[in-house]
Amino acid sequence: MRPAHDAVARAETDPGAVVDLFVTETVADRERDLLIRARAAGVRTALVTDKAIAGLTDTVHPQGLVLVCRRPSAALPAAPRLVAVLLDVADPGNAGTVIRTADAAGADAVVFAGESVDPFNPKCVRASMGSLFHLPVFQERVPDDGCARLREAGLGLVVADGGGELELGADTDDLLARPTAWVFGSEAHGVRGDVAAAADHRIRVPIRGRAESLNLATAAAVCLYASVRAQSAEQAANPVASAR
Repeated sequence: MRPAHDAVARAETDPGAVVDLFVTETVADRERDLLIRARAAGVRTALVTDKAIAGLTDTVHPQGLVLVCRRPSAALPAAPRLVAVLLDVADPGNAGTVIRTADAAGADAVVFAGESVDPFNPKCVRASMGSLFHLPVFQERVPDDGCARLREAGLGLVVADGGGELELGADTDDLLARPTAWVFGSEAHGVRGDVAAAADHRIRVPIRGRAESLNLATAAAVCLYASVRAQSAEQAANPVASAR
C-alpha cells in the first residue's frame, strides 16, 4: 500500500494528481485514514467488489485498491547533480527498480530515453514502490536530444559499460564528484554504440567472481551510490564551494 499513500500525498500538494480511488470494503476498513485523506484532497472514491478490482488491474493477486492518476509533468531541476538515464530498457520491473534506487540515492531525475518502456506501465509503477511520485521522471524518445538537454544542464555523460575504459573505484572518484548523468542500457544489448561513443566516459563495474554480468538494477545501484559517495566526499572537503 506504500505507493497508494505516496500517490495521495502527491494529490495533497498537487490537486488533480489522483483522479479516482477504487477500493474494496475490506481494504477500506483497514485503510480508513487513506480514504479520508484522499477525499479531502478531492479524489473521487468508490467502494467496489473484488471482481471489479480484478478487472481494473493486471496483477494476479490484487491488493484491493486501485488509483487512477494523472501523468505528472516533469522537468530537470536547476543545477542537477545526479541523473539516471535508461536507454532502450524494455523490462518494466528493472526500470521501476531503477526509479526506486535513484530515489533512494537522492538523484534529481530519471530519464527514459529511446525505446525504453513507458515509465507509467503498471508493472513499472509497482516496481518503483511509490518512488515515481518522489522525483521527476520523463521521456526523451530521441537520445541525442536527451543527451543535449543533460549537457545543457551542466551534467557530464557517463555510460555504464562492461567494456568501459575506466573501472569503477577510487580512480573514478574525482570524475564522479562532478554533476553526472549515468546512462544505463538494456541487459541484452547494453548502451547503443553511438550514444556510448558520444559520452564523456565509459565506466565498467568490476566483477571479481565468475558471474558474467550484473542485473541492470543492481549495476545502477552500484554506480549511483558510487556517485553519491564521491559527491558527498567532495562536499565535505569543499563546504563553501558546495554551498554556492
